[in-house]
Amino acid sequence: MTRTVFRGGTLYDAASRSADRADIAVEDGWIVDVGSGLDGDVEVDCTGSGILPGLFDCHVHLTMSSTDLFGIAQEPFSLQFYEGALNMAKTLAAGVTTVRDAAGADLGMRVAQERGMIPGPRMQVSLNMLSQTGGHGDPWWPSTCVMDLLPPHPGRPPIVVDGPEEIRRKVRELVRAGADVIKVATSGGLVSSGGGPEFAHFRDDEIAMMVGEATAAGLHVMAHAHGAGAKAAVRNGARSIEHGHQLDDETLAMMAERRVWLVPTLSSGIGLRRSIESGDQYPSHVLAKIEESAGDDSMRRAVEAGVPIAMGTDAPLHPHGENLVELELLVENGLRPADALHAATLSAAELMGLDRTLGSIEPGKRADLVVVDGDPLDVDHLGKRIRAVYQDGRAVAGARRTSDT
Repeated sequence: MTRTVFRGGTLYDAASRSADRADIAVEDGWIVDVGSGLDGDVEVDCTGSGILPGLFDCHVHLTMSSTDLFGIAQEPFSLQFYEGALNMAKTLAAGVTTVRDAAGADLGMRVAQERGMIPGPRMQVSLNMLSQTGGHGDPWWPSTCVMDLLPPHPGRPPIVVDGPEEIRRKVRELVRAGADVIKVATSGGLVSSGGGPEFAHFRDDEIAMMVGEATAAGLHVMAHAHGAGAKAAVRNGARSIEHGHQLDDETLAMMAERRVWLVPTLSSGIGLRRSIESGDQYPSHVLAKIEESAGDDSMRRAVEAGVPIAMGTDAPLHPHGENLVELELLVENGLRPADALHAATLSAAELMGLDRTLGSIEPGKRADLVVVDGDPLDVDHLGKRIRAVYQDGRAVAGARRTSDT
């Protein structure tokens, strides 16, 4: 068995949220030792570099490269899976070795990655997002046209449901189709045709049914949620709040007490505004919702309230492959750089239930490693400083000088 030593790098220790120089020994894809002067059969020279655990993005849409409904409606149905493969490769090259796909990717994509058929991050998939009639995920538009960013297929069930019993059956269908997490919209959204973030979707008995059925299958619920919809999701047992605008103090206090995660997807707002500036067309009511969201301070107040934060981008609203811009935005909104990195490593791993094997550089964990130029605690332009990405100890992006010892 080959023993590879990553020598001379400065490691980010997610447990202590600090960095120090150390070597890493890897065998058969697992970290077996961390310390000084380690020996091995093969050496990777990391002198002058930082080493991070493989990073997480807890909110992506890999089968989508834009939100242009008219353009997507004219594309061949199967093209989305090739888009997904391309976006998986871009995400991996950005140092993100694990993702939670928040609607779009199906079980086949996850299995293809697990079998090494296509390069990409490890994946948890939600398949699609539960929506009430007229809710954020309902593809019906006022013109009476149906324009669906994520049209149903055998591996991605339709998701418009009303009432606890419809929800019970739909969650079971999603589980049957291979969902690793159940996603729901418990409020309106910015770019949908329906109501804005201030409108709550689904009632307590409906959300409780989702959580109960997900729990019975060993899964969690992630909630696209703002305002009163976020409060309802927290009250009824959701694991995480995605986006999370208009969160009042009571909601934040409940999230901190119950350890409900916030995945703020700050870069999605940047991406939407850039899209508008570049001339992309949105209806006036959508533009108004985007404008109203710009000054929201929920993320900063969540940090002050002690709410756990995990990194997510909502790519492609901000492009796939530029995921690490989110780290800079997390710092701008109240986190220290070391805490922003924690949100993208051990915190994210805990959210996804993977912290026993991923999220930090320590013996007994998978050798997902990201080698970067310079100080690993410096998150500014970190995405442009990626030198190499390793998954299970195998180089999957970039290259470093190696030598036999």
